Amino acid sequence: MKRARVWPGTVCCFILFMVVFILHKLSATGYSPVQKHLDLGMLCFILPGMIASFFSRDDRLFKPLLGAILAAPVCLLLLFTLTTPERSLLQEVAWLFGAVFWCGLGALCHLFARKLLKLSE
Repeated sequence: MKRARVWPGTVCCFILFMVVFILHKLSATGYSPVQKHLDLGMLCFILPGMIASFFSRDDRLFKPLLGAILAAPVCLLLLFTLTTPERSLLQEVAWLFGAVFWCGLGALCHLFARKLLKLSE
């Protein structure tokens, strides 16, 4: 019975992480590191962590992180098979590690908000 509750947060984060990744890569055209352009789109990766943490019952931090870690190689594979990447493989892997970090930060933000709401009651 407990196994049925394990997957909703992980699957939710996996799907949302991939959706945010695809939307970000479709909208981030013309990026050049010479322009010193800030990549504020990385902040969108907070949303999958927050939403997946909401759907997780037990491990509200580790289930979203697991979903993001599982989605990162799939996103990397999609990037190199469907498009020609603007950066090298190592830079894309580092960018995906940053995206996983922001996803975990979103889960932590959800936990913080839950704790604040419990304290105010």
